[in-house]
Amino acid sequence: MFHATFYLRRLHSIVGLLVLGGVIFEHIFTNSMALGGPKALNGALAMMELIPHPIFLGIEIGAIAIPLLFHAIYGIYICLQANNNPGRMGYIRNWQFALQRWTAWFLVVFLIWHVFYLRVFTKGITGTPISYELLQSYFTGSPIVAVLYIIGMFAAIFHFCNGITTFCMTWGIAKGPRVQNVIGILSMCLCAALCLVTLAFMGSYFVM
Repeated sequence: MFHATFYLRRLHSIVGLLVLGGVIFEHIFTNSMALGGPKALNGALAMMELIPHPIFLGIEIGAIAIPLLFHAIYGIYICLQANNNPGRMGYIRNWQFALQRWTAWFLVVFLIWHVFYLRVFTKGITGTPISYELLQSYFTGSPIVAVLYIIGMFAAIFHFCNGITTFCMTWGIAKGPRVQNVIGILSMCLCAALCLVTLAFMGSYFVM
């Protein structure tokens, strides 16, 4: 018998791991160039502009937007079915379970705002290229925007890193509580490292 939920959950899991993970690592790697100053970041952004526009647009839509849209829509369905009891249960995994869903809700709003403003409005409609100077004025001009961006990045990083454990459990890679705990600890270490890099490159806009 064909079980749609079985395959949809696995597709949802692997899309989150590969696509969201790829977007996060690309964003962090590119933005971390800000630590080297305007020349370093603008050079990294210029490298991306070398990709022909039709190919780049195809990647953005076919390999990023559509998969993430599926992940978000099916993720909302999963969130609505979830039963979160972090306060009553008190276990770390239960809190992580709840945070996975809370960050999912936040990320839906954050990504709509972030993508529309920078990618659609700023770059697409006004034709203003993304640069170090633009991002610096964007963040330093409104500390609230900078804080919201940091929170959004932290939410995306946690959602991805905690999703690694969920992925390993869903696909039967992590069988048993001991292996799951090890993967969970390693995933949270990765989460902490990526969050520290995010704080570092965001802080560089205010000191340079």
